[in-house]
Amino acid sequence: MTRSPRPIAARAAAGTILVAALALSGCSGAADPAPAASGGFDPEEEIELQIAWWGNDERSAIMAEAIDLFEAEYPNITVVEQPVGAPDDLFNRLATDFASGTAPDVFALGGAKPQEYGAAGALLDLSTVSEQLPTDAYPDFTLTSATVNDTLYGLPTGGNAIGVLINPTIFEAAGVELPDASWTWEDFTDIANEVSANAGDGIVGLDLRVQDVLGTYAAQYTETGIYGWDGELTVDADVIQQWYEMEQELVEGGGLPDPSVIVEHWNVTPDLSLFGTGRAGMTFAYSNQIGAYQGGTGAEVQILTPPSSTDVSGVAVLPSQFWAIASETDHPEAAALLVDWLLNQPAPAELILANRGLPFNPDTLAVVEPLLAPADALSAEYVGTVLEVGVEAPPQPAGGAMLNELSQRIESDILFGNTSAEDGARQWVEELTAALANG
Repeated sequence: MTRSPRPIAARAAAGTILVAALALSGCSGAADPAPAASGGFDPEEEIELQIAWWGNDERSAIMAEAIDLFEAEYPNITVVEQPVGAPDDLFNRLATDFASGTAPDVFALGGAKPQEYGAAGALLDLSTVSEQLPTDAYPDFTLTSATVNDTLYGLPTGGNAIGVLINPTIFEAAGVELPDASWTWEDFTDIANEVSANAGDGIVGLDLRVQDVLGTYAAQYTETGIYGWDGELTVDADVIQQWYEMEQELVEGGGLPDPSVIVEHWNVTPDLSLFGTGRAGMTFAYSNQIGAYQGGTGAEVQILTPPSSTDVSGVAVLPSQFWAIASETDHPEAAALLVDWLLNQPAPAELILANRGLPFNPDTLAVVEPLLAPADALSAEYVGTVLEVGVEAPPQPAGGAMLNELSQRIESDILFGNTSAEDGARQWVEELTAALANG
């Protein structure tokens, strides 16, 4: 079944698409950074906060600078930085930390984690620290994934959207014409196979991580994507089967590398991926990662909306991450000041820029936009396009936390010939349905 898209851009009334869409809250600017004298925060108390996130060395360096500025602004607060490499590394660590009562005060979350931890009572209700951390500058659609039972448990670091990154240098070497936004999945498969056949030097047409694109693909065939607004599974097994059969065709046609290479690169950082090292013509990635993927390609990377063989793009502007605060923190007001600093204040915004997505706070966005590097400016332009043609996605429910692992595991079984695409898709639906029921 096809669907009628729900354009997010319809929210915008004037100005540029992006700024107008994000300014819908109709709010004033960021909060004053001065410490609040009330609300339980004592500016004379010596406080230590722990903060954890995922990302590469570049992100860690940016965060270190931003936190140094925070400590200069609030000399009574010391921040202990605890970065890890990949999202799953952090999520695995948080599961252990919460079980042992040693969770960091502030941490990044993504996917279904805000729903999962919020429902479990592990996150601080942000309304309790509204004096230190105002949230009214954020449009409603940016808060959905961190809202549980009308309670807000996290604030988005910024927005991005899935797109297809293209290395034009590889396309030129392969003698393949660059696609445009009207392409279909059939076009996509043919192009990937052709690039692999003609580029030489071990270069493949497509570098694929199934978790980056399956939700967008599903949204081209369903009302809401993989999930509905009630948290139930909406995609049928035949759509999932269709996706995995396309992967099989790409492996057989050479557009994708050997399955062992696909599995090896499931969870690598952009700089270690096939595309990021100049060994693939295309990949699916979030728009805020253009610069990270571009670094090792030696090319000016381009981005297109994903192919579609229906009349729906399926792509949505999504929060890239959320900052959340542990409900058991000993210093909720200080932790809230740290989150406010990272999201709402101009000095750190000039450092962070679009590293975690384009800011959703309109005032922070106004600081960032003139300073964007070319790759981030391209990301901003792409997000504006998606706001025009994209759809609005419901939050990933708590039971959906297994989605990435499940999709990868089924992909491996199918590509290595351990199961058929039909049986694998049926198993995918059965396991995710059960997880949602128990979530």
